[in-house]
Amino acid sequence: MLLDTLDPIAQALKQHFGHADFRAGQREVVEQALAGLDQLVLMPTGGGKSLTYQLPALLLPGLTVVVSPLIALMHDQVNRLRDNGIAATFINSSTTPEERTRREQAALKGELKLLYVAPERLLSEGFLGLLDRIDERVGLSLLAIDEAHCISEWGHDFRPEYRKIVQVRERYPQLPVLCLTATATERVREDIVRQLALKTPHVHIASFNRPNLYYEVRSKDRRSFAELLDLFGEAPDASAIVYCQSRKSVEQLAERLNENGIRALPYHAGLGAKERSNHQERFICDDVPVLVATVAFGMGIGKPDVRAVVHYDLPRNLEGYYQESGRAGRDGQPAKCLLFFSHGDRAKVEYMIAQKPDASEQRIARQQLNQVVAYAESTICRRRIQLGYFGEVLGGENCGNCDNCLSPVASEERTVDAQKLLSCVARCQERFGMRHIVDVLRGANSQKIQERSHDKLSTYGIGKDRSEDEWLRLGRALLHQGLLTETTDGYSVLKLNPRSWEVLQGRQSVLIAQVASTQKASTTGRQRRTQLREEMQLPAEGEDLFQQLRQLRKRLADEQGVPPYVVFPDATLVAMAQQRPQSEAQFQAIPGVGHRKLEAYFTVFTGAIRTYCEARNLPLAVASPAQPPKARPELEVSSHRRTLELFERGLSLEAIAEERSLKPNTIENHLVELIEAGEDIDIDRLVQPGRRSLIVAAFHRLGLPMKPVKELLGEAYSYGEIRLVRAWLERSDRENSFIEKGAK
Repeated sequence: MLLDTLDPIAQALKQHFGHADFRAGQREVVEQALAGLDQLVLMPTGGGKSLTYQLPALLLPGLTVVVSPLIALMHDQVNRLRDNGIAATFINSSTTPEERTRREQAALKGELKLLYVAPERLLSEGFLGLLDRIDERVGLSLLAIDEAHCISEWGHDFRPEYRKIVQVRERYPQLPVLCLTATATERVREDIVRQLALKTPHVHIASFNRPNLYYEVRSKDRRSFAELLDLFGEAPDASAIVYCQSRKSVEQLAERLNENGIRALPYHAGLGAKERSNHQERFICDDVPVLVATVAFGMGIGKPDVRAVVHYDLPRNLEGYYQESGRAGRDGQPAKCLLFFSHGDRAKVEYMIAQKPDASEQRIARQQLNQVVAYAESTICRRRIQLGYFGEVLGGENCGNCDNCLSPVASEERTVDAQKLLSCVARCQERFGMRHIVDVLRGANSQKIQERSHDKLSTYGIGKDRSEDEWLRLGRALLHQGLLTETTDGYSVLKLNPRSWEVLQGRQSVLIAQVASTQKASTTGRQRRTQLREEMQLPAEGEDLFQQLRQLRKRLADEQGVPPYVVFPDATLVAMAQQRPQSEAQFQAIPGVGHRKLEAYFTVFTGAIRTYCEARNLPLAVASPAQPPKARPELEVSSHRRTLELFERGLSLEAIAEERSLKPNTIENHLVELIEAGEDIDIDRLVQPGRRSLIVAAFHRLGLPMKPVKELLGEAYSYGEIRLVRAWLERSDRENSFIEKGAK
């Protein structure tokens, strides 16, 4: 695909990240970063925040420093960048002193474009001294602060170390600062700007709407576990996260899932660090599909292909629920967010809140819990409630992708009752919460009512004909529809707004959903699979091809020691299954295929697509139908042919890399794929015979998977030479098998 040379930003986007277009808002943020402006960027999980500083880092001179709160987040980001051929690294507590020295020297020589650090290390005198030297020699281009809500004490994950980052700003006053977060209320945003002394920052607030996520709430009862089994049975290999409140419930649920044939691992703070890390890695690498976890899991985990997030217990606040459920479908593909609700879970949370020593913390926690309960019990659009929490109004009447929108219950007209409730709020001078207003309406004889003479109000007792639950349900509906406002400082005081007065003056009627008499029927596994396939726009044979490409991706990822999504995300594999590319131009046109991934994966993926289609007599997206596909992969890509020519001329692997200005591991990949394609490559020139014999012996002992062979051989043997020997061994086995059949 030809890139627009007149647009260097778009050209860099496709070359390095494989995307032809920006997501909403990304380009504007990139341009402002290139202009050297301070910025505060609020984008939802999966909205593409990382690219808004990674792309400028490649286009700006000097080094971009990225502040990141978790080691797992740093590793994930750096793995992806390196797989795209981008010079990035991290320095944290997992880095050995020798490796740290090498990485610091690389930064000083200008060999890096991005350096990830935790806030604690960033503020150390030694690291600040390193930044001084980098600034003097190669220059600092940008300070990117990820998870910036940690700066604010009003944020849901405040970290005091983040508060001190302003010291770096004071040390390098000309260095532009880019703050990024997925969840921040207006108060948190203002606090971030103030604490970091951002200079007239460009503020970008993206929509919180994630249209690919389906939201549903179900009653939690004795049938819930069977429903969970049905959900996971729909796609047994699809990644899913189940959140529980306590460590004990995590362990028990994980055990029950395994007993019923669902491969699941537990994750909570009570596990040892090594075991916790192992469980997380196995989940991220698709070795096990389901992770059952407390909220200790998830922050900084960039796994894009989580197809379901289930809250088996009640979350404690809407902000946390939005962030946790938002870990589903980060790749933009359809995903499901399911919450099981019971009043028993609510009582457990209330008990935990009561244990808090600070009365103010208790008050705020109770308000947050009430918001979650209102969300769970609501019969209006789930997405409307979520967006409203962050101050965003959903366009249109409903989202079309939640249980309440897809299976709405009948509505009832309640304008007169709404006028009674709103009038009572006004007569109580907008100084009280929902329960007090309901008590006044129902004529309660409480001390609080007597002391304030609210029993003398005209609205006292005018709602005796309805139950407390009915009035509370109406009040929550008015809040969700924007016909009433509630303060968010922990006191939950009701306030009238302009739309409230429209109801009071009879200019707007009020409709609320009737209470559903029965629980909504859940979608069957077969219906959901069909629905997912249609949403991904895959025919049945395309879905099978997609699954085969996932298996190929998994094998390649294991060989490289990275999560599968680092090779390609699901969205890229879906596009391959739809378009079945064969030429270099067709492959590069696939979203997510940049220059480096074209070099590394063209032959192996197009070969797999060709083999699949030939076996089923399916058409290929071949540029010239006059050239029918061959049984063995055709080496159409000019890059691989050039590598082969240089190798046949006697150049070593390293010499070829230098000649072609490519990395040695890229040339290594070419040679592996050339061997797999049937080319006669002299393996002795690549791996010494003695070393090859030991590698072959290890494969004969352990089988063909790479990881156990590498672990057996140890650090003295690289993944590259093991891959070369395996490809040579597999080709030899195929040839011997063919000869034996011929002899018979």
